[in-house]
Amino acid sequence: MNVEKRKFYQIDAFASKAFEGNQACVIPLDNWDYPDHLLQSIAAENNVAETAYFVQTNENEFDLRWFTPSTEVRLCGHATLATAHVLFTNGKIDGPVIQFDTRKSGRLTVEAKTDSYEMNFPVSEINQIPVSDELTEALGRRPISVWKGEYLGVVFEKSQDIVELNPDYLQVGKIKGGSSNDGCIGCLAIGGNGGADITSRFFAPGAGINEDPATGSWHCMVAPIGKILLNRESLRCFQAFPNRGAWIETNLAGDRVRMFGKAVTVIEGEIRFPLV
Repeated sequence: MNVEKRKFYQIDAFASKAFEGNQACVIPLDNWDYPDHLLQSIAAENNVAETAYFVQTNENEFDLRWFTPSTEVRLCGHATLATAHVLFTNGKIDGPVIQFDTRKSGRLTVEAKTDSYEMNFPVSEINQIPVSDELTEALGRRPISVWKGEYLGVVFEKSQDIVELNPDYLQVGKIKGGSSNDGCIGCLAIGGNGGADITSRFFAPGAGINEDPATGSWHCMVAPIGKILLNRESLRCFQAFPNRGAWIETNLAGDRVRMFGKAVTVIEGEIRFPLV
């Protein structure tokens, strides 16, 4: 079997040091001539929340796609942050801003700041819907409100409720509602340890991930829900996850949300693409 060697990076995104935040694999490509099933198989082999592939199209402009171990997704924040980190730290960018063109989420930008990265993403439109018994049973606790957007956004009374959630992942995977993959549910509450304005968790068995440690696309919903709950455009958010966790700052500006975070390179090497 013929193989092709490509550069390979594993990044902890929304992290100030290794083993925090969320893992993403990043693989540069010269073009999109590779079949989707190969890109998906490599993502399954990597077995982290997302594998990002990018192709340069112009100066500081790139096409970007993201795959979980089981499916291609329409929007991913932490793997976009990871990709920008790879590009900025490997000297391939002239200037502080990268523009990413995506298939289903339009143009995204990432700007290198002094000690972090600023991401500019579309806000998820949200509408309140009734709390269902099915959702309550899947999460093991009854929320106080539910919002429909890119995913289902579920609000609980206390941040401790979020930390103590022990959902039935099989049942969560069957829940329908968001405009993205079914079986993807974000849960949040006001407050939390460390001065958090919002504490949240994100469960995505519908996308092949029982729980995601740090989810930028979910915070495209957290920002507008937080605006309703707290009447504030800027939020300091903590996404809870055992032994990792992530701080994500958001700033709501019309139909866009700015997110701020750091990233760390954990692994750098090469991957061998099987060409069949």
